[in-house]
Amino acid sequence: MPNKLKQLQQLMQEMESVVVAYSGGVDSALLIKVAHDCLGDRAVAVTALSASVPAQEFSDAEAVAREIGARHVTIESHETDDPRYLANGPDRCYFCRDDMFSRLTEYAQREGYRYVLDGNNADDVGDHRPGRQAAREHSVRSPLLEAGLTKAEIRELARALGLPNWDKPASACLSSRVPYYTPITLTVLSQIERAELILKKLGFRQLRVRHHNQVARIEVEPDDLQRLLTHREQIVKQFEALGYTYVTLDLSGFRSGNMNKVLANNGRQQTTRFTD
Repeated sequence: MPNKLKQLQQLMQEMESVVVAYSGGVDSALLIKVAHDCLGDRAVAVTALSASVPAQEFSDAEAVAREIGARHVTIESHETDDPRYLANGPDRCYFCRDDMFSRLTEYAQREGYRYVLDGNNADDVGDHRPGRQAAREHSVRSPLLEAGLTKAEIRELARALGLPNWDKPASACLSSRVPYYTPITLTVLSQIERAELILKKLGFRQLRVRHHNQVARIEVEPDDLQRLLTHREQIVKQFEALGYTYVTLDLSGFRSGNMNKVLANNGRQQTTRFTD
């Protein structure tokens, strides 16, 4: 792994100036950390503000960037203005990433940065991710992937480099909680965000609230199932106040990309996952 870190550092030096698509997750945090260490002010973290990302994620990203000492700026994304995104087909992520990378490349060109980077890594190879097509179309580079770093190695490097979010659970946009072909609305995204915040305040870290119109289907780690049931009455009451009629617990526990099962079951498309 030290050799992979050296390769990553060499890539940064060769690129000379970079814009990092920065979500505040461990992948993009490691990326901006190494970029900042190698390039100083010639590396900037850019976060796209969006209704499809919980506000808490931005606050956390801001805090990590501040601790790293990297310059951090924000831009507005507008994927929720795109009817193709709101239609919520299996290619939804493409339209989101196309919007974001368009804005990041415009920012890079305007401010004089040579490359736009994302946090894709070696474990993403083989996954069906429509956003990767958008990255290729905008000539976005993936240094973690180029250096051959896996997710486990990224977390270990992040811990070794002192990043506070090295063990942060994988996240994904709020739209990933909605079944494909169910239209996305700002009201639904807000409802999901508030529901997940209720669970986070109870101390659950890895979770999803899957939105099935009147039904909220909660996913937590299997080891947390029993603990969640101790809060059953409180959760039901608060979820009903958000507008859910039924509150259910998925006994299979948390599964990344769980909404993609329906695609395989319907024979539309066999896929590993679209999102985290």
